[in-house]
Amino acid sequence: MKLDFARVPAQEQSKQAFFYGWYIVGVGFLSYLVCSFNLSSTLSVFVKPLTEDFGVSRGMFSLLRTGEILIGGILAPLIGPLVDRYSGRWLMAIGALAAGAGFLFLSQAKEFWQFLLLRWSLVTIGGAFMCSMVVTVTISRWFIRKRGRAIAIASLGQGIAKVGIPLLAASLFVWLGWRETWAIFGILTLALVVGPAVIFMRRSPEEMGLQPDGAPVSYFNGVPGAEAGLSASEHLAVAADVIWSRAEVLRTQAFWLIAVTFGVANVGVVGLNLHVFAYVSDIGYPAMAAATVLSIIAFTQLSSTLLWGFLSERVDVRKATMLMFLIQTLGLSLVIATTGLVAVYAGFFIYGVGLGGSQVLQEIIWANYFGRISLGRVRGLGFLITQFFSAGGPPFFGFLFDLTKSYLLSFTLFTLALVISAFLILLARPPQKQAK
Repeated sequence: MKLDFARVPAQEQSKQAFFYGWYIVGVGFLSYLVCSFNLSSTLSVFVKPLTEDFGVSRGMFSLLRTGEILIGGILAPLIGPLVDRYSGRWLMAIGALAAGAGFLFLSQAKEFWQFLLLRWSLVTIGGAFMCSMVVTVTISRWFIRKRGRAIAIASLGQGIAKVGIPLLAASLFVWLGWRETWAIFGILTLALVVGPAVIFMRRSPEEMGLQPDGAPVSYFNGVPGAEAGLSASEHLAVAADVIWSRAEVLRTQAFWLIAVTFGVANVGVVGLNLHVFAYVSDIGYPAMAAATVLSIIAFTQLSSTLLWGFLSERVDVRKATMLMFLIQTLGLSLVIATTGLVAVYAGFFIYGVGLGGSQVLQEIIWANYFGRISLGRVRGLGFLITQFFSAGGPPFFGFLFDLTKSYLLSFTLFTLALVISAFLILLARPPQKQAK
């Protein structure tokens, strides 16, 4: 069944000097900025000091991140329908309160089990309610024709944070210690997300008498794609706006191909994010050089995010995704081939360019293939699958290091996984909802 949204008179729409959807994007930007505190790339700065202070191996410490990913995945199918039914407004505010409190309590942890418990409870659960899935599902409801750039702009928050936070965290660690660093992250989380989420977040443009993209007429009342100013792929996205049940989603080939493709790639992405700082240190370079590598990845990811967003609006998103995986493959191949610092910097630079499309293209293909109406439900199910893959990344890298005393094998296997993902995504076709 297709929902029939009412038209809004063009003169009323024209009075909107600034489309409200961009406020949603702005809050998403802040959320991505803060959610980077919980990423593997940030945690990687603390791998050595925390394993030494708590007396645990890197493999054991990696299980902390695995547990966080699994918890986030399990929560996703529960949170997704809440986003569909309500909005990200109170979900994000409550999540920020929980995560902010969790970061503050981390500064007081005396034992590894205390640190782990806080990360697995307040920080992880809070992050699930305020981070990427809630943000991108909401943004996808507000945009169709400009969806790629809207998601890319919001994702810049994470990119900007990735550029500065590794160096910031490393500097704060040297000046204040790791405990005070987590406390500062907690204060920033509370300050940047709670208020903006409550004030600005709304479920959909239709609830405010608006249309997606600020269009003068509804895309959903029989307006042909060309007349509405939509490309073929955008017209397909409009046609996908139907209600999907969980059973219907799980029966589609597209769901499993998309989930498995990004899941396989995420094993390496998440594992590398956590261990790249230690990798650079282990091959003989100082901590600031390792932090610089993290910032290089983040900078190139940041610089390329908008390009991937605009590219997704002009070419088949599957081809854009294949290109993204192949660019990552090229960068990692260079890193594996040599340990010279310039080559390492160059390899991770190229890898970061490809990584810049990961968040954007994944969200766009889900929204374009399954539409806006049940997107929370669909993304919740997809997030569960990809997170279970991602959960294997940190221990995969960590225990292979414990076994071989090197990251060479894990980096090589990650490169092969990217090649597989590049061609697997081409098999995905838009699902067709069967008439009852």
